[in-house]
Amino acid sequence: MEGLELLKLMKDMVPRTRKVIVTGFPSMQNAINALNKNADAYLIKPVNPEKLLTTIKEQLRQQESERFFSEQKVVEYIQSRVKELDAE
Repeated sequence: MEGLELLKLMKDMVPRTRKVIVTGFPSMQNAINALNKNADAYLIKPVNPEKLLTTIKEQLRQQESERFFSEQKVVEYIQSRVKELDAE
């Protein structure tokens, strides 16, 4: 399966998972298509192992940050709703 096809499936199945595309066929159109299909990073082969690890670590940090932000928003909503209900 081609990477762009996989991106489409992942968007539907695991939308919050960070996705890193590694391609041996780089082109501007390929990069645009990957980003339009929710790729979070785009690397070109041959990939420097340090660059790959740095990219993965950064994507994991961003995923954790998004998860924390989402959880914080839920907590804030619940707290404000509880105050509204107490005021009634």
